[in-house]
Amino acid sequence: MEDLPFDEWWAKASGRVDGQVRKGLNSIIILEAWFIWKHRNHYVFDGILPNLPSVTAAINEDLQQWSLAGARGVSHLALVPLVA
Repeated sequence: MEDLPFDEWWAKASGRVDGQVRKGLNSIIILEAWFIWKHRNHYVFDGILPNLPSVTAAINEDLQQWSLAGARGVSHLALVPLVA
């Protein structure tokens, strides 16, 4: 397994799929990175303890909401929770 910087890993992963799957994958990667960043900020600035289960639950909830709202790329991939 290679150790790639995040942006290179993302480009490589995204380049392996096309169409709605690519759109969905990119949306999911952005959503997950955003939630991890927000959780990190709460840890650093607000003193909360890291809580991976709460982050993964929030990500899965948002993915389901995006899918229900009509994000077709996300709905292709959001049939099963992506993070556990």
